[in-house]
Amino acid sequence: MIDSTELNDFLHASELETLWDHLVRRMAGYGFDRLIYGATRFRTATSLGDAEDFVILTNHDPEYMDGFVNGGLYFHAPMVKWALEHEGPCSWSVLHEMAETGTLSAQERKVVAFNISHQVTAGYSISFQSVSARTKAAIALTARAGMGQDEVDAIWAEHGDDILLLNNIAHLRILSLPYTSPTRSLTARQREVLGWVGDGKTVQDIALLLNLTPATVEKHLRLARDALSVETTAQAVLKASFQNQIFTLEPS
Repeated sequence: MIDSTELNDFLHASELETLWDHLVRRMAGYGFDRLIYGATRFRTATSLGDAEDFVILTNHDPEYMDGFVNGGLYFHAPMVKWALEHEGPCSWSVLHEMAETGTLSAQERKVVAFNISHQVTAGYSISFQSVSARTKAAIALTARAGMGQDEVDAIWAEHGDDILLLNNIAHLRILSLPYTSPTRSLTARQREVLGWVGDGKTVQDIALLLNLTPATVEKHLRLARDALSVETTAQAVLKASFQNQIFTLEPS
């Protein structure tokens, strides 16, 4: 059972690291000791967007993540494909069914073999409800090494509602907390000037407000555009807002 104290831990976490720690520890209690959460706000009909703009949280070992994410295997992972086309939870028993019926492609079999080599063989995936056509988020819950899918399905039958609730709450909280990749992070001054642009201020207005020269304000805006890998200041404001780098409260 989930108690109110536990829910408050999720709802009032002020930093992403704290929230993620709560989820990792709680899922481990159900037998899921390795998690990958992934989200994008820049999905198109043919792409999930730039991988550097993904929100990726995990406690998998770096070697696994290097192959699965950096090596691009995720793009051909059967459960990732499932998550892009569905919403809700799904048992990894569908993978075993696909393997038995010979419906896995060569690229998908490569992903499955890679997962087996890292003892990623049983678990559940949850595809979260999208708020727009350009957003998608999902989490893969990997069971402890040695657990079979039948055992995992039995755990889900007993605790699935609670597991789904906690993950949905965590997902909604993740969307509200700042997250950036190391190469996309803004300085405090860059966040400040973008925030003023978002409030409708001109370069001259911002220069007066911050006691800077217009040329210095322009420099901070240019550096912010470079950091976020966008062409226009409007795009920078939008992306920084999506990543909760501006218009947010600093953790107390």
